[in-house]
Amino acid sequence: MKERLKASLASRSRVPMEAGPVPAAVLLPLFLKNGEYHLLFTKRTPHLTHHSGEISFPGGVCDPGDLDSADTARREAWEEVGIAPSDVEILGELDDCHSIHNYLVTPVVGVFPANYTLTVNDAEIERLIEVPLSHFEKPEFFRMEYWDYKGRKDFPMYFYRYGDDEIWGLTARILKNFLDVLCGVED
Repeated sequence: MKERLKASLASRSRVPMEAGPVPAAVLLPLFLKNGEYHLLFTKRTPHLTHHSGEISFPGGVCDPGDLDSADTARREAWEEVGIAPSDVEILGELDDCHSIHNYLVTPVVGVFPANYTLTVNDAEIERLIEVPLSHFEKPEFFRMEYWDYKGRKDFPMYFYRYGDDEIWGLTARILKNFLDVLCGVED
């Protein structure tokens, strides 16, 4: 799966967005558990200014010292969940997204080793959520609604349920793009 995903990411035409908003990056951290790939999500603490209490991928604003989006994503994963940058194999990037807080987010897909000891930054992260990729193949855990957003009355909003958690908003848009690439479905 890893090599197929890496080839899919390399062969596709990634959709970048114009610069303007604050540049940021997130890492879609993949890892093997019980012989199956999982994605690592974080649930943000309730006291944060942006996206408090929401499910997200590790990530944040690009620092001037970051070389590129992959560097930002690795650094943020290190700061938030303790994955050493050198332990992340970058597979590629997904399409850029704008967040409602004026960030231009580049999603970076990476793999880290199985049985990795994670260290949660409890100032930002309430808990970790490990979701097997096979969970996202089940249609009963996915729904789509159309919302009014920035003058559009038909903006698709995606929702993925895992246990008592709901993944939605920017994280769900990024997840949908990832799953479409993984399954070979492009818009």
